[in-house]
Amino acid sequence: MSALSTSTDPLVAEREWLTMVERKTVLAVVHTLAYGKRLLDILSLLEADFRVQVVFTAPPHVFGDEVPFFLQSLGGAVLPWDEAIRMKFDLALAAGPRGVEKISAPLLTLPHGAGYLKRLSTGSHPGVAGLRRQDLAPGGRLPAAVAVPHHAELSVLKQHCPEALPLAHVVGDPAHDRIVASRPLRSVYRRALGLAGEEKLVVVASTWGARSSFGRLESLLPRLMAELPAGRFRSVILVHPNVWSGHGSWQVRSWLARCAHSGITVLAPEADWRAVLIAADHIIGDHGSVTLYGTLTKAPILLASSPEQEINVLSPAAALAMAAPALSPAHPLVSQLDYATAEYRPAEYAAIAERITSEPGRFNRNMRRLMYRLLGLGQPAHEPVTVPLPNPPALDSWAQGRRQVPA
Repeated sequence: MSALSTSTDPLVAEREWLTMVERKTVLAVVHTLAYGKRLLDILSLLEADFRVQVVFTAPPHVFGDEVPFFLQSLGGAVLPWDEAIRMKFDLALAAGPRGVEKISAPLLTLPHGAGYLKRLSTGSHPGVAGLRRQDLAPGGRLPAAVAVPHHAELSVLKQHCPEALPLAHVVGDPAHDRIVASRPLRSVYRRALGLAGEEKLVVVASTWGARSSFGRLESLLPRLMAELPAGRFRSVILVHPNVWSGHGSWQVRSWLARCAHSGITVLAPEADWRAVLIAADHIIGDHGSVTLYGTLTKAPILLASSPEQEINVLSPAAALAMAAPALSPAHPLVSQLDYATAEYRPAEYAAIAERITSEPGRFNRNMRRLMYRLLGLGQPAHEPVTVPLPNPPALDSWAQGRRQVPA
């Protein structure tokens, strides 16, 4: 029976007056905005199934500031964390480890980005972030299942947390499949963004952390404003949600305030960046997931930051660090973009992209099968189709500070 219809906790007694009772209940654990956006791809696989009720909760997290707006925009049923950990659920989904050992449910864990790109070389628990024992078994409790995108992760998992290896399932990558399914709509996305026919879109992507490209924006922004001729180039900045949460939205917008006056668009942290990435002609990035997903497009990549000490040497991010040219402070920006275009090798980038997932185009099928098996339900009798991304808002609307409701 559903936790929503059987709980005796006085705080949730009113939930017994629901119309739809005795549903299987799935708890989506949204630690951060980045985690929540990844979970949306998984929750879409439960659409139109009247046997399942999805509820959300938000554990305390240092990067959780943007989560309340995100959940409010979704319109989902949100349980306070203190309430959620006193209830039982039929399945819980989480893209991060913090506090999940307190949840009473079979737990399915998954990465929140393009696999496991970051290596932690300092501290008491070095290793590949996301595949260490404390990431997979916080409090000593193993999940019911560990979803990974590529078979290559299994050897790393065996090294760092061998007891989790029997629980691992190679399911693929949802962002990879959505981007690939949406690539034929590139011209549609460019029109929706408001780009002129010959206008080149430069996407500047940053992960979070001291060695991310965001720390170099102070020197890069003046170059974007001064060296890229208006009418020939448009620029968009994609900043990891953890930067927004860590420093505060007001502060990030303050740091980037001159962008709007110079025609540079800053995407809000809740925005779906994937259609914008598909529309790009050039990508300036770092060792984060967005830059790696850029290998799925035909846009040449310049690396503004690629710290060797933070990159998992077995990941495709390490291969990209060897293939993509590094941004130079001593040469004109336009000439560097031209150089990256001239040196672009589609086959080399395609080989890197293939390392994102060993189940291309099959994430929905694999993940839905796994979730329904954990729920103890038969799957719906239809193919789980990978739907192309919706059209993005026009760049000018983001320049006015508009926030986007998650799709």
